[in-house]
Amino acid sequence: MRSTLAPPELAVTTVRTLAIDAVQAANSGHPGAPMGLAPVGWTLFSRHLRHNPADPEWPERDRFVLSAGHASMLLYALLHLTGYDLPMEQLKAFRQLGSETPGHPERADTPGVEITTGPLGQGVANAVGFAIAERMLAARYNRPDHDIVDHRTWFICSDGDLMEGISHEAASIAGFLGLERLIGVWDDNLVSLDGPTSLAFDEDVPARFRAYGWRVLRVEDGNDLEAIDEAMRTAREEPDGRPTLIACRTHIGYGSPNKQDTAAAHGSPLGPEEVAATKRAYGWPEDARFLVPDEVAAWAGELRERGRGLQEQWEARLAAYAADYPHEAAELARVGAGRLPEGWESAAPAFAPGEALATRAAGGRALNAFAAVIPELVQGAADLSTSTSTDLKGMGAVTRGDFAGRNLFYGVREHAMGAITNGIAAHAGLRPVCSTFFTFSDYMKNTIRLAALMRLPSIFVFTHDSVALGEDGPTHQPVEHLAGLRAIPDLVTIRPADARETAQAWRIAIARTGAPTALILSRQGLPTLEAEPQVERGAYVLADGADCILIATGSEVVTALAARDLLADEGVSARVVSMPSFELFREQDAGYRERVLPPSMPARVAVEAASPFGWAEWTGSAGAVVGIDRFGVSAPGAQALEALGITPEAVAGAARGLLVGRPR
Repeated sequence: MRSTLAPPELAVTTVRTLAIDAVQAANSGHPGAPMGLAPVGWTLFSRHLRHNPADPEWPERDRFVLSAGHASMLLYALLHLTGYDLPMEQLKAFRQLGSETPGHPERADTPGVEITTGPLGQGVANAVGFAIAERMLAARYNRPDHDIVDHRTWFICSDGDLMEGISHEAASIAGFLGLERLIGVWDDNLVSLDGPTSLAFDEDVPARFRAYGWRVLRVEDGNDLEAIDEAMRTAREEPDGRPTLIACRTHIGYGSPNKQDTAAAHGSPLGPEEVAATKRAYGWPEDARFLVPDEVAAWAGELRERGRGLQEQWEARLAAYAADYPHEAAELARVGAGRLPEGWESAAPAFAPGEALATRAAGGRALNAFAAVIPELVQGAADLSTSTSTDLKGMGAVTRGDFAGRNLFYGVREHAMGAITNGIAAHAGLRPVCSTFFTFSDYMKNTIRLAALMRLPSIFVFTHDSVALGEDGPTHQPVEHLAGLRAIPDLVTIRPADARETAQAWRIAIARTGAPTALILSRQGLPTLEAEPQVERGAYVLADGADCILIATGSEVVTALAARDLLADEGVSARVVSMPSFELFREQDAGYRERVLPPSMPARVAVEAASPFGWAEWTGSAGAVVGIDRFGVSAPGAQALEALGITPEAVAGAARGLLVGRPR
């Protein structure tokens, strides 16, 4: 750096005071962690992170994840001071409506924020996903003398992150895979919200990470810029086949005379008097608010210049690569932009009417057919790919030292699997799919929610979708899960009725490049229906009728059709509507929705082997729902459905009850 720039110590103090002032102005937030981590953050962003503040989307940038998302003002101050398009007005609007500086970092809201964090531990697993994506893309596209994909993933985590089980799962798989381009900094400050970490946490974290297969470096003084710099340099320049954790002893609320090293600095403003006292301790003007000295502000231009240089060097390498490998360069550009190959939809498999097939099996055929023409499709499962039928046949496994395959084996780590999938999706260049049994989606609920919040194109496959899975019993039989997923904004949940609906559901999920999808698939075989499916409409008329409407999803569509036959024997004409997706049906215009569910036909019965919660939206106040409002039973699937009242007779009886006394 030029000698005219401010010394790093002055920049560090600027980071600290910006965080203090923003939290105080908002009258909420977490000042302590940014105050303690400022030396770590400044050293990383100014010396080691390969990034271009002028182009936050540069494909070959290092990725940075602030897993300790409550320390968001650390990140916002760094982005502002290193030249990102985050003006001072946004720092002053910290945590305010419509600002680019929300309480926790949010992807797409703030230039330079790679991933939404806040729920502790998620960011650690997201970072593992970034690192896996980088290695998989490098294995696909790098060539001798052309390391066109060669960047690192950095993260900062807190004590709380490392208490959460998801971080254990993620750290374990990162060590197992030898992700040497993954570098984390642990903010070892010995304090959490309730008080000292010793209230609940006294394990030997470095020993745990070494046991996972990580290299651990130690910085004893979190204010020692040279020691931090040396640890980061070692991690970056001397890879040894392992991910690296830098254990850095810091002081939460550093410099606060009365709150340093206490929980009082964790999640509340310091207060006017303590702010003034802290600034005095820093040698900072007490009355100054949001002060950035000119010589510190000069760093932004310098770092933007350095970032441009790094990007220009890479673009020159990319041009040379394209000259030698034009096909690979074109493919890399395509997948990086999220564009699907031309004509990929035509790969959809065909299924013959009458063919009996579990929708998980049909889904496996569809996924493999699409994967054959969409090379960026990759999948992973929580030790269940043979049961969920998501394994990509003949496409290899990702293993330590060999990332050319397309099948990830997560082991029994559902929570980390979901967040790693989100990291892969956020990285760009790959379209990740992950799968497990539907009942275990509860382990992943926060990751699914965050995928929807970020509008990532993650695809979540959940099989064994109802009590019809049978003998494994109520621990494995989902009941409330459909209602839970349908309540998540911006997530499309699709429960197809047969193989043809399943193929369409896969096509829809893959085409949704800006939002996540959950596919809910059966264990038991289901007949392939005659009617042409219209899954993209969310619901459609499968068989027409004039007296009442029977609405169903998934395996219960067959139940509704059988109920229709029972009613027909009694002279009742029932319409059957297959409704694979509430969300897609809501997206249709009012005219279409009314053609499928005419207001003139208020006698409506919904049937689903799940909680009836949420169905009133479609049945109306005059309708009925045949569902399950208790846990399941251990019995063969058909017997379980019978015992729990999911039968054609129950559906016909509910319709009959609605029609009593009504003229037809």
